[in-house]
Amino acid sequence: MLRIEINPFLKWAGGKGQLLGELKARLPKSYGNYFEPFIGGGALFFSIHPPKAAISDINPQLINAYRQLKKSSRSVIREIRKITSCECDDKYYREIRSRYNLKTESGELDSECAALMIWINKHCFNGLYRVNSKGLFNVPYNNNRGKSIDEENLAGIGRYLSSNDIQIKVKDFEKACNKAKEGDFIYFDSPYLPESDTADFTDYTKEGFAMSDHERLARLFRKLDLKGIKLMLSNNDVPKAHELYSGFLIERISARRSINSNASKRTGKEVIIRNYSD
Repeated sequence: MLRIEINPFLKWAGGKGQLLGELKARLPKSYGNYFEPFIGGGALFFSIHPPKAAISDINPQLINAYRQLKKSSRSVIREIRKITSCECDDKYYREIRSRYNLKTESGELDSECAALMIWINKHCFNGLYRVNSKGLFNVPYNNNRGKSIDEENLAGIGRYLSSNDIQIKVKDFEKACNKAKEGDFIYFDSPYLPESDTADFTDYTKEGFAMSDHERLARLFRKLDLKGIKLMLSNNDVPKAHELYSGFLIERISARRSINSNASKRTGKEVIIRNYSD
């Protein structure tokens, strides 16, 4: 029997675990295919586990992890067990990080690369995924010697992805929506709009996510709205969000942000924006 209680296998900046209740309460009553062009940790996706979906991201290592779990979660789990056979400390963490970066540089997107990414995510500082201008992961160790993975959850994710019609692509968000049609539903969980000129963090990929990308996303939102596609987007509650999405339903929500290194700044206001009210 398919396990349907599945949870994100990665901690991801901007992850929506704390907003799940608010997001699920605002889902459309009915829709066709599900699209999520900024899949990240996939909190909403895993919570509703749609039978037909297209998930994507510009980060090839992230998408590889999803693909490898769909292909064979057993292989990924086996590779993680190999990594966890040695006790973790700062030196070992840096060795594993170097191995991961070597595979990234050589373009070896396989089950070992997925396992390395998942393991590193559990042992890096604050679960932060950040790369430098060369696309190499550079987050330090967090002194965590705890459990590296939830094998049952990974196995459940693998069963779900492989037994349903789930398309997993490395794509820019605009191209990822090309096949969406009237009645489909798209959830956009893009990188946050900055709260100030110095607060922007977009280093999930070496390309980053600039203000021009936010503006391009807002234009796409309006274009898709005209096609009768149901749309929901979450982002920072900043004036720019209200400016970009003026005319749509915008609701302010309190949120907890687990990624911020400063614990006093782990709460904030977000907006949930929709083009429907049902």
